[in-house]
Amino acid sequence: MFFRIFLTFLLSSGAAFATATPAPLTGKELAAVAKVEAVSIPAPAEAMAALSKVAKPNWQSRYRAPIPTTFSSRAQIALNIGGLIADGYIAVEAEDAQQVKNTGKDIIALAKCLAVSESVIARGNSIFEFAERNEWNTLKEELEATQNEVKLSLEQQHDADLVCLVTLGAWIRGTEIISGWIAENYTPAAAKLLRQPEIVALMRAKLEALPAKTKENQLVTDLIAGLPELQALVSFSSDKTPSQNDVKAVKEVSSKLMRLISTKPNAK
Repeated sequence: MFFRIFLTFLLSSGAAFATATPAPLTGKELAAVAKVEAVSIPAPAEAMAALSKVAKPNWQSRYRAPIPTTFSSRAQIALNIGGLIADGYIAVEAEDAQQVKNTGKDIIALAKCLAVSESVIARGNSIFEFAERNEWNTLKEELEATQNEVKLSLEQQHDADLVCLVTLGAWIRGTEIISGWIAENYTPAAAKLLRQPEIVALMRAKLEALPAKTKENQLVTDLIAGLPELQALVSFSSDKTPSQNDVKAVKEVSSKLMRLISTKPNAK
């Protein structure tokens, strides 16, 4: 199942963009989008849905403090957009319109630095309106349509490497969210959801294939070095049930990686 990049949390917070919903992508455009994303990993929303089948999470307990939105590195911007996308999923699962707005403001601030197309922002306005009216089912449908616009926009800008980093940021934050809740509300059934033996390997391979200039970024270098530890923790056999301490270890490592992603260089 292809990862769904929900940059459609690019919600307008008073910015002067057109409010009309853009037309759906054509078949040709959707085909172009499909070529952008070769990494097959579950979206944070899919992991959250799986957890909701075996538990009743309090999604609001997974909110985090606001992160900086003034990064200078395009790689770090992309990674943090991914993390914020996962945060947006939490807000939708919690049906929290205000948190959707808060998260959307931060994503807007970062996404503008990557020059996403105005059609993405325009569609974000319609998502904002659905959240205002608590039309959550309609909101999810609109997110489905907008995700393709985002990927196409990045592809047209020759920023496929940024798609990879958005994907990675969202997956790490999603792993932190899910493992954090399970660590505090442990059940064997929930713990087994953390088994993802191929995903980190896929992400590591994708990172290794990035352009040399992108891999020279210190944050990207640090993530390449840190992912093997997380890979080992989520690669347990299918007949094993992780203990609560195992789950806590996943939470600790994913949180460590998220701190790297969300901390400005030289910040004290």
